[in-house]
Amino acid sequence: MSSTLQDRTVVIFGGTSGIGLAAAQQAKAAGARVIVVGFNAEGAERVAAENRFAGWRAADVNRSETIVAALADLPKADHLVLLAGTFVAGKILEAEVDYLKRAFDERIWAAVHTLRTLGDRLALDGSVTFISGALADRPNAQGTAVLAAASAAMEAFARGLALELAPVRVNTLSPGTTDTPLLARTLGARRDEYVAALTEKLPQRRLGTAEEAGAAVVFLMSNGFMNGETLHVDGGARLI
Repeated sequence: MSSTLQDRTVVIFGGTSGIGLAAAQQAKAAGARVIVVGFNAEGAERVAAENRFAGWRAADVNRSETIVAALADLPKADHLVLLAGTFVAGKILEAEVDYLKRAFDERIWAAVHTLRTLGDRLALDGSVTFISGALADRPNAQGTAVLAAASAAMEAFARGLALELAPVRVNTLSPGTTDTPLLARTLGARRDEYVAALTEKLPQRRLGTAEEAGAAVVFLMSNGFMNGETLHVDGGARLI
């Protein structure tokens, strides 16, 4: 089992910003051949050029045909990282059901389509890394019940796939609230107020960084004995 990323092909969905970009940069620094997949082709191409990644692709994880097209010419992948997904929030008695379904479509079903598309092009001594989140352990009453369920489902899905896809390793990263562009887009003008209130409660009195969460992704890829696990990078948020 390889424990190095040197000359390995790493494909990161959601690799153009936030945790995904930080993981991509660190994997490249470790010698990996990194291909980032983003929603927007122009943005993915720009990020890949700026960081001198090996390549880029564009795909909408809600549309399986774009996943197929994005991976069609990829000879192989040693490590697959699936971090794409939006913050789906809405109370079940109020929100549109089709909107709420996106939480599962962007996570479980996007992973299914990606893995089926890659098939035997995914290296047997490689890995798959999913993302869940603190909501899987600590849901709240702010319209996140479906997203919490989807996050917890990713962790169970990884454990099942660690057996089904063996010897391919499958793990999940569960970050706490992380200072990324997604957080800013989700909260908008409420961001600073939310962060100030949250950090007062957190043991370390700060949010996590994309670099810290990205380092955990690299660890899950490079440690050949991590399998079927959920790695929490939340600064102790689950303890409060």
